[in-house]
Amino acid sequence: MTTRILGPFNRVEGDLEVHLDIADGKVAAARVNSPLYRGFEQMLPGKAPLDALVIVPRICGICSVAQSAAAAAALRGFMGLTPPPNGLLAEHLVTACENLADHLSHFYLFFMPDFARPAYRDRPWFPAVAARFQAVSGSAAHDVLPARAEFMHLMGLMAGKWPHTLSLQPGGSSRPLEHSEILRLITLLRGFRRFLERHVFGDALEAVAGLDSLAAMVNWRQGRAGDLALFLSVAEDLGLDRLGRAGDRFLSYGAYGLFPAGVWDGGVAALDPAVIAEDVSHAWMAGESLAPAQGLTRPLPDKAGAYTWCKAPRYGGRVVETGALARQMLAGQPLIRDLVVTHGGSVLARVLARLLELALVVPEMEGWARQLAPGEPWCHHGDMPDEGAGIGLVEAARGGLGHWLVVRHGRIANYQIIAPTTWNFSPRDAGGTPGALEQALAGMVVDAGDPMPVAVQYVVRSFDPCMVCTVH
Repeated sequence: MTTRILGPFNRVEGDLEVHLDIADGKVAAARVNSPLYRGFEQMLPGKAPLDALVIVPRICGICSVAQSAAAAAALRGFMGLTPPPNGLLAEHLVTACENLADHLSHFYLFFMPDFARPAYRDRPWFPAVAARFQAVSGSAAHDVLPARAEFMHLMGLMAGKWPHTLSLQPGGSSRPLEHSEILRLITLLRGFRRFLERHVFGDALEAVAGLDSLAAMVNWRQGRAGDLALFLSVAEDLGLDRLGRAGDRFLSYGAYGLFPAGVWDGGVAALDPAVIAEDVSHAWMAGESLAPAQGLTRPLPDKAGAYTWCKAPRYGGRVVETGALARQMLAGQPLIRDLVVTHGGSVLARVLARLLELALVVPEMEGWARQLAPGEPWCHHGDMPDEGAGIGLVEAARGGLGHWLVVRHGRIANYQIIAPTTWNFSPRDAGGTPGALEQALAGMVVDAGDPMPVAVQYVVRSFDPCMVCTVH
């Protein structure tokens, strides 16, 4: 048995270590370590409830709008508010903008450059991939970065700034748009559509979103230009459809009023937040397994048997995976369902689900923009109770993000957060069951002498970890 410690991982937000036990050329067991402790949950008790809107977006500069949306949703439930239609549409638009921009960055800047390595120079697809995705010199960055920057102008228009906007409030949006600004928004979305159809897909968004099976995808990519088709060629050659399978249980909180909430475990079941708990058996945390509303954040750095600062969220005691793949499994997207049923949740499935969301969501964003009504209310207001609780469950790019708020005597008494990477990169629980990534790495063929096996990097990056959110 050989043990290797892999890390740091470049192109990952925050610190990450992966411990692999290797026997007979395969990973016998994996342990994932989040080695950086930050403690945002300890900053919030004693603060005024609305202070959460300022503090929690600072957890992360990548998904700050998702953190804002979760905090606003928790406060909304606590205050008993219902946003007006404009406010809900504005929230859908700004959260979708952040998530889709994240999908774009992940594919072009974090994931695809791995395949431009000289080790692949003998592969038939290598010249095209290297010319397109080589770091710094590849042509993709020239196309993608300006398109992404233009798309993110939506944030300036609707949220004032990014990251760390304060436009999302419990009662809706504090940034109303005039008719001329809505026209500008629609024009901006049309420009982003053109970029996607020309460079990413080489086809209309609706045609890509309508792919309904593995066979349909294989037929579609024949002779197709575009970066998705190039990725599919790489995935087929390297067997990415058979790499990185975890437990094939998926959780989604639902997104944009478009993708439903639920849990997939061989079939769709309704979401029950009451069965979520965080196990701390192998985390450097004191305490016991508790529901988030009663959860504790008490560091215990010398704890015996612990190996990470990440807690172990469980849904009814089970390990679940979250992310775009989970969203599309719950939504019943037929291509994703076919892929998972045939091969399981894999590197290919996770990356493809994120790209499909670009094709699925942008047309919806165009419709939301057209529904905005200048002159109608954008935000409702209400009284702040002295006592109570609220839950904010939203979908960030990487998956389900939950905020649990408890208020006593007009001040925050407890604030607990479970981020997507907390779910996916969780350690073992009290029963010794590994988390999703730990399961996905087990059984992989690796060279015990390789200091950083490339296949391990593919699996890790397919989950797109944000480690600073993991330990908030």
